[in-house]
Amino acid sequence: MSTTIADIPIYKLYRNVEDIDRYAPGGYHPIELNDMLNQRYTIVDKLGQGGYSTIWLARDQELNKYVAIKVGTGDQVSQESEILLKLAENPTKEFPGHLITPVLDYFTLNGPNGTHSCIVTAPARCSIAEAIKTSRYISFQPNVARALSAQLIMATAYVHRTGFVHGDIHLGNVLLQLPGSELDHLSIQQVYEKYYKPDPYSVTRADGQPVTSPSVPENVYTPNWLGKPSDEVLLPEARLWLADFGTAFNPSQETRLLSYTHLQNRPPEAVFDSTKPLTFSSDIWSLGLMVWECMGSGPFMGGFLFDEDEVIADQVDALGPLPHEWWEKWETRTNVLTEDGKRKGGIETWPLQKRFDLDIQRETKAEKLDDQESRAFLDMVKGMLRFRPEERLTADQVLRSEWMRVWALPVAEEAWERKLLN
Repeated sequence: MSTTIADIPIYKLYRNVEDIDRYAPGGYHPIELNDMLNQRYTIVDKLGQGGYSTIWLARDQELNKYVAIKVGTGDQVSQESEILLKLAENPTKEFPGHLITPVLDYFTLNGPNGTHSCIVTAPARCSIAEAIKTSRYISFQPNVARALSAQLIMATAYVHRTGFVHGDIHLGNVLLQLPGSELDHLSIQQVYEKYYKPDPYSVTRADGQPVTSPSVPENVYTPNWLGKPSDEVLLPEARLWLADFGTAFNPSQETRLLSYTHLQNRPPEAVFDSTKPLTFSSDIWSLGLMVWECMGSGPFMGGFLFDEDEVIADQVDALGPLPHEWWEKWETRTNVLTEDGKRKGGIETWPLQKRFDLDIQRETKAEKLDDQESRAFLDMVKGMLRFRPEERLTADQVLRSEWMRVWALPVAEEAWERKLLN
């Protein structure tokens, strides 16, 4: 008997939870507090959710410590755990593996919605994106921003040296580390007292009928907050992990044409030269945007651009003319720009220097970059944001740039020397 639209249940909606409709074959695995996963991990709290996973805080009953467990959807085919393990194999002094999310365990769950890959890592404090948002877009303290930017560049260089492209670098995938000393000594009840006990929302159908499907949990939960606003992060706490390698790939073994990066961060070659395989340079574009955002208080590209033409026009505003063949290929350019590259409709233009003055040197910033650092920072960013991918700096070249050597790396090293005890 076939299923009709009328047979598909409609569930009551809640804010800041996963899409309950995804609790179906191929979707999320139903999880409740106090569930035991893999006969070892007791679920304590919800940490987050994405389109292809839910993330949970759990107590490791064997090692008596807290862990984070990323539970993939039933239809997800991912090499993330294998890539993370590969990245952990060959850390060096120059490229320390501690900048990549550490894999503590991995296993699969079989449930009503399929077979789910599970990756166990150390729990993080929060993402950099969440820290900035929670502070209402007040920037990190200058040295904290330098240290985090340096570590993000180091992590990307390490990933590239290992042969992988991350494929989706954004500040939601860059996590502030949470020292084990802040959490592991706490009982589950003490964790709830410190960070609030999760409040369950009962899963109910809009038509009032009972929920009988084993694919659907009894409750859903909003993610708990273990982090702090960006302006409260201190230098000893400025330690990060580059995370979420679900879209990572090895360009020597896989041809990737489609960019999974959000429209605002998507490299322009993914739009104008979509038959050419993506490679390491696509990460460099996204990395340049993220370093800018980390050093400033907002995105390099306009924060409310959801149209491809507007995003490209904003890139032209900031970085100058597109390559000629891309300009000619852009058939809808006259929707937003004149033929000489001027904005239509009286929209104000924002060239690179103007963005720098507002985002990074704005009047409300406690400490401005001096002229020498400003020049070095802009030189580095310009090299990362060249339109043609083959003309961009490599990750190793960014690592050796003047701004990194003189201003960022020394502060990052200081952050690690002063790190909180684990």
